[in-house]
Amino acid sequence: MEQEPSTSENYKDPQLLNKWIEIQDSLKKRLITEDGFNWKLPPIKDQDFEETEENQDSYRGEILKYVGGVDLSFSKNDPSIACATLVVLDFTTLEVVHEDSSIVKLSIPYIPGFLAFREAPVLLELLEKMKKRELSSYPQVLMVDGFGLACHLAVLADLPTIGIGKNLHHVDGLTQPRVRQLLEANGNSCSDIITLIGDSGSTFGVAMRSTEGSMKPIFISVGHRISLATAIKIVKLCCKFRVPEPTRQADIRSKDCLRKFGIS
Repeated sequence: MEQEPSTSENYKDPQLLNKWIEIQDSLKKRLITEDGFNWKLPPIKDQDFEETEENQDSYRGEILKYVGGVDLSFSKNDPSIACATLVVLDFTTLEVVHEDSSIVKLSIPYIPGFLAFREAPVLLELLEKMKKRELSSYPQVLMVDGFGLACHLAVLADLPTIGIGKNLHHVDGLTQPRVRQLLEANGNSCSDIITLIGDSGSTFGVAMRSTEGSMKPIFISVGHRISLATAIKIVKLCCKFRVPEPTRQADIRSKDCLRKFGIS
């Protein structure tokens, strides 16, 4: 997909921003933060959480097989040019079984709080393209680099989705240094997971050390049709390195795509 370029001044119109806020509010009302899928996870043996037959039986259907990841990489010389990439991995082997990328010219500039209106349409198009081809490897769950983007994209795609973050932006008293202090204080504990509870008492997700001994966590939140507990389990099973393979591979391959087309 290629969008016509436009100036950022067009997107400072209060009426347009209010319309976007209305859309965000509408999507939030459709958001489901509990498990809502017809697959189940393989048996998990881990000290951070228990897996019981009762939990497994609550999700009738086949074992989770395909996990997707999406990401965008941007030109350093022109931030309106990006490569959007969708990858699908075999959940058991973490090998990429499907990949698709698209070079796009984004018409909407980066506006804090409204990132999804810039990035979600091109990612949604990659998902819809794969769905129309009726490929058996269509993802049963999707990982997205970004919390708000994960929720926005997931509701539009009606797909169980997990938000992944490499950094934590200040929210409700939570900061990255504060989370690292909590992890360090928890260093002798058997748990590598800390729930992110803000000053208001709201839970925003978790910080997780995805590699042994690491003090640099990743951040996990629910996107749609999946609980935080299930999201944690899936992410943990997808980590070879700090960042889970679905979003890691999407990031690597989107950057490779830019280089392939000589975009810097």
